[in-house]
Amino acid sequence: MGRVFVAPAYGNIQSGSGLDGGATAGEISLACDLVVQYLRANQYEAALVPPELTAEQGLAWINRHAQRDDVAMQLGFSFSQNPQRRGSSLVYIAANDQRRSEADQLLQILLRRAPQLLSQGIQADTACPGGSSAFCRQLEIPAMLLRLGYLSNATDRQILQTQRSEISLGIAEGLALWSRTITAAAQLQPVPAYPSVNVNLNGAVIYGEGIIVQGDFYVPMDLVDQLGVVLPKTAAIRRLSYRNLVYLRAIDLRDYNLSVQPDKENHALILRNLLVYPDQLDQIMGRGTASEVQMIMFLKSQNPAGFAQFTELPKLYREEAAIEGVNADIAFAQMCVETDFLHFSGLVQPSQYNFAGLGGLGDAPEGASFRDARIGVRAQIQHLKAYATPEPLVQESVDPRFGFVRRGVAPRVADLGGRWAIDPQYGQKIKAVLRLIYESAGFL
Repeated sequence: MGRVFVAPAYGNIQSGSGLDGGATAGEISLACDLVVQYLRANQYEAALVPPELTAEQGLAWINRHAQRDDVAMQLGFSFSQNPQRRGSSLVYIAANDQRRSEADQLLQILLRRAPQLLSQGIQADTACPGGSSAFCRQLEIPAMLLRLGYLSNATDRQILQTQRSEISLGIAEGLALWSRTITAAAQLQPVPAYPSVNVNLNGAVIYGEGIIVQGDFYVPMDLVDQLGVVLPKTAAIRRLSYRNLVYLRAIDLRDYNLSVQPDKENHALILRNLLVYPDQLDQIMGRGTASEVQMIMFLKSQNPAGFAQFTELPKLYREEAAIEGVNADIAFAQMCVETDFLHFSGLVQPSQYNFAGLGGLGDAPEGASFRDARIGVRAQIQHLKAYATPEPLVQESVDPRFGFVRRGVAPRVADLGGRWAIDPQYGQKIKAVLRLIYESAGFL
């Protein structure tokens, strides 16, 4: 039987959880310890990742000790400044139907043991901030991330603290089943032999060139070269030597402006270049591609209640961005990042109509407020234009900090990190949402 690695997710500890940082870390440690205890009590070999390791060191530690039939689970909590947000979710690597099915099974087992938990369902890791989960992507064994609930929500916090045993047992039972499944598959094929799949390369079907490894699609490096993509030699792109060929994990190519879509009906992988110009993903000035309807459908899919409160936003973004020559898609994606898809999980309240975390001129910690949604969108568009170009505004300025920006200092989305927001990955998070919008619209 393979081992089960259990890792604590300390990296997302934030203020506003209802507990101090030490108590929050203690809750995570308790959950991990109980899961490991239950697994060992039922004769499963479980390994707890040393809590003193950083996230990066923890990944390296697991990869050093892992074998082919092992699995890994990271346990953590969610946090929000909005105390109403709650629920548990399980994250799996995108474009992997096997892992998706396993994630759904694990979450259902947990909810049967702890039905009071509110399920947010399973999520592909492309929905994570930045567009991927390092835990799901960088481990060499099957891995998933479980967010047990919101410690910032009183109901979730009470359930997590009073039903630790039931929750931990549910997690352990799910992990035990998952481990048995992976071990059985490894024993059936002691020498790896991966099934072949067809690859649809920009519309041309190449038969039998792809392979499936533990549910992940892999394609030969030769085919990727045909798409004109220059890839760095980095561990973030999983490589595999098989049949005297070098294969790349297909989902890792998504960050290099390639569309990666499984085609279940034809037992194939669709791999193609973008249907939008690459600059569309990074240049702040320019025309957007997504229509008002496509924006509406995307926002509805992320947060129906939030959209119902601000139904006019897609129209406002397209209109206001067109006036100033700003890419409406980028501004809309930034709004999704700043408001957490209109959940307003930070200090800003919906009544402020501040959709981009704009600062004000006073000392209010929640930043600027605007009289209505259109003015709030206009201020964001003007602030983006201030960063992107020295060109003058078309309309009168409503952005309270327009004059404080060095004009044209950040023409690309990637330049906004450390300027608009302190997070150096801020631009990457906006681009990750932009990719989700384009995938929803069929451009990727």
